[in-house]
Amino acid sequence: MKILYTAHGSATGGRTGTAASDDGRLSVTLDTPKELGGGGGQGTNPEQLFAAGYSACFLGALKFVAGKAKVALPAETKVSAAVGIGPRDDGTGFGIDVGLTISAPGIDKAVLEDLVAQAHIVCPYSEATRKNLDVRLAVA
Repeated sequence: MKILYTAHGSATGGRTGTAASDDGRLSVTLDTPKELGGGGGQGTNPEQLFAAGYSACFLGALKFVAGKAKVALPAETKVSAAVGIGPRDDGTGFGIDVGLTISAPGIDKAVLEDLVAQAHIVCPYSEATRKNLDVRLAVA
């Protein structure tokens, strides 16, 4: 694979700390949700960051495949991710659960479903999770 871009980031303090990109464009305070035993402070958490990143990446892939198919997606096209975390069934650690909901007002549902299936092949986040977890796709 030819690398076109590499992002660099780091975190300190784990789930209750800070995370930032090396270029200063991203700087966030991290807090552990109450559901995971934390204080539920004002900071974000890795699951929220993953949900936002996956949503943006998948929408980019959707725009790419729609462009190739000469389908104009409306500006209101939206990808929403639900990222859950919990103990794995094997008891050896934690796993994540992902669901993506895609909406594109005015696009025929069958056309959008086909584009979503293609985007799931193109999206690097989908490729990274493939065979590791089932990502549920829903067209709204």
